[in-house]
Amino acid sequence: MSVRRVIAVSGLFALLLAGCDGPRAPSDAESTPAAAPALRPDWQPLALPAPPGGAGRLLIRDATACAGRWFVVGGVLDAQGGTRPAAWTSVDGTTWTVQPVRPDSFYGRQNVFLSVACRDGKAALIGAKVGGAHGYPRVSTWRQVADGALVEVQASFETYGGPKAVNVSRLTAGAAGWLIVGNRSAGAASWVSSADAAEFALVEGAPELASDAVGVTWAFDAVATSAGWLAVGGMLPAGRIDRDPAVWSSPDGRSWRRTVLPGGSEYEELQRVTLVGGVPVAVGLRGGTFGAWRQEAGGWVAGGTFGRWAGAGVQAVASLVSSGDRLFAAVTDGARHSVWVSTDRGGSWREVTMPLDVPAGVDRDVTLVAVGDRWWLAADDGTRAGLWWAAGPGV
Repeated sequence: MSVRRVIAVSGLFALLLAGCDGPRAPSDAESTPAAAPALRPDWQPLALPAPPGGAGRLLIRDATACAGRWFVVGGVLDAQGGTRPAAWTSVDGTTWTVQPVRPDSFYGRQNVFLSVACRDGKAALIGAKVGGAHGYPRVSTWRQVADGALVEVQASFETYGGPKAVNVSRLTAGAAGWLIVGNRSAGAASWVSSADAAEFALVEGAPELASDAVGVTWAFDAVATSAGWLAVGGMLPAGRIDRDPAVWSSPDGRSWRRTVLPGGSEYEELQRVTLVGGVPVAVGLRGGTFGAWRQEAGGWVAGGTFGRWAGAGVQAVASLVSSGDRLFAAVTDGARHSVWVSTDRGGSWREVTMPLDVPAGVDRDVTLVAVGDRWWLAADDGTRAGLWWAAGPGV
């Protein structure tokens, strides 16, 4: 997921980048609005203590916050190239402590945590480690127990892997429990769990969620809503070569209703989704730019565009978070990572300077958290990782 890592497994391919099929040329009809001067927050560095287990380079892959508790997750890379999982937590977003991690399998001890969500101040995670005879990611989920430790959840190999596997994407939390979205050979899929995150049930081949005669589906992300769950992604309509944006709604994570948004001749898909004042807003690819879509009373409408594909490399949305009426997105244009802010639910965007330059590429990540009038940025440029906070920029 590279870019907020997608964990991919397939008999035909293994995708390790967040939801892109590869670079493609922007449409000739596309245009990017004139850029306003970048905002420059007063970024303040924060210290993450070294996890136990020996020296190594910290890896930061994801972060979240809920109910007065913050979490940053990733791993440690040692001098021999070995990895082990690592996570940190805070009760104020400023002072951080290492969370105990209790793996229960050979690959679990080598996991890097790639996606984290939380509810009621407790976290659940997805981790993975490439290994085995075919070199596929070995995926594990993790849950937080009463003493605060993160423990590995046992699951059969074919829950996340096996001959029908393609990828495991993002984990999210809601009032009913936990939801993972990703993809199987039959198309978009989901995994659901109750409040304790002790077991995830795979839902594949579900009508409207999975691929069918209408087209091939792909899911990237999901968010909890007052009505259940909302997943986002794209559909490749039958007879076409470019995706159209798609959303799915579900009361329980098992039965789904599909909505394909109007698409143009360019490649379009939704890669991240969040709620802004209770309104779902998604950000994804719109040809050679990034674009926003939001749900209104009459349906989904297209918002503003920002950024532009660099002409090579993978273009992807790495992170999307909100606080109040502010929306923050971290993206990579194929050459570098950048951060953008919107105060009108994705209608317009302005770039924000980062405290660390992060080129595009494998094992280079940027992730965001926003709480109240503060926000946090965790970045890994492939040689070092860091965490910063700032007061939210006023625009």
